[in-house]
Amino acid sequence: MSILIDENTKLLIQGITGSFGARHASLSLAYGTKVVAGVTPGKGGQKFENVVPIFDTVSQAVNETGATATAIFVPPPFAADAILEAADAGMELIVCITEGIPVMDMMRVKEALRGSKSRLVGPNCPGIVTPGYGEKSHGGCRIGIAPGYIHKRGNVGVVSRSGTLTYEAVFQLTQLGYGQSTCVGIGGDPINGTNHQEVLEMFNNDPETEAIIMIGEIGGTAEVDAARWAKAHCKKPIAGFIAGATAPPGRRMGHAGAIVGGEEDTAQAKKRILAECGIAVAETPSDMATTLLARWGK
Repeated sequence: MSILIDENTKLLIQGITGSFGARHASLSLAYGTKVVAGVTPGKGGQKFENVVPIFDTVSQAVNETGATATAIFVPPPFAADAILEAADAGMELIVCITEGIPVMDMMRVKEALRGSKSRLVGPNCPGIVTPGYGEKSHGGCRIGIAPGYIHKRGNVGVVSRSGTLTYEAVFQLTQLGYGQSTCVGIGGDPINGTNHQEVLEMFNNDPETEAIIMIGEIGGTAEVDAARWAKAHCKKPIAGFIAGATAPPGRRMGHAGAIVGGEEDTAQAKKRILAECGIAVAETPSDMATTLLARWGK
């Protein structure tokens, strides 16, 4: 098993004919993902790489192909509407890769999705990978921009606000011979869809996931909330890393959400609370996998 996506996921790509969307659509196809449709208004009836049908609207694509998940590679001014269009079409999983969506637009999206059956991951995220087996990633699914080749099928779940640190944790695990069940990049924007705690809950309920790496950063309380939930409910070993330990107070570092606004927003406070909740805390990015293995007893 895995969480969110697997080999049966039927992926639609909004913005499939743009340079960025096209590049990663090709990489997802090569990874073995079932890319069943693309959407670019005005280009309906064409085919991507002579294989994937392109539609003018998400509802048309869903009705024709039965797509269950979408990856959004739409420019920032139009990305919020792309999310809402996917939700209106009944899409189960919406993964928004787009960076730089205005905060007011995401506030509108957040309210519109309240009570919806659609789950949003992102925006400004690297996406999700459930690794496949073997060199051709049989049984795997890649949605987004993560480098598929560094992944290996296994039993460690990874959730992160940072794309780069996601890749670092995955690569460390793979190099040490430990694969991943699913890797989820939730993005670093201040207003996003799925949070750390929700992913931890899914990993906790997934029989394939035996251990977890949770990567956070300064700003907000999402990691603290997740750690306190894990202390009360999760029996699986967790290692954590918090980026931004040297960030000056009030300075935004990297992500729009990475700005310290309260006493529990700092890296030092988050590390302390994670440790108090039984999470093994890595001191540097290079220690994430080994910290988990020590906590896991491997």
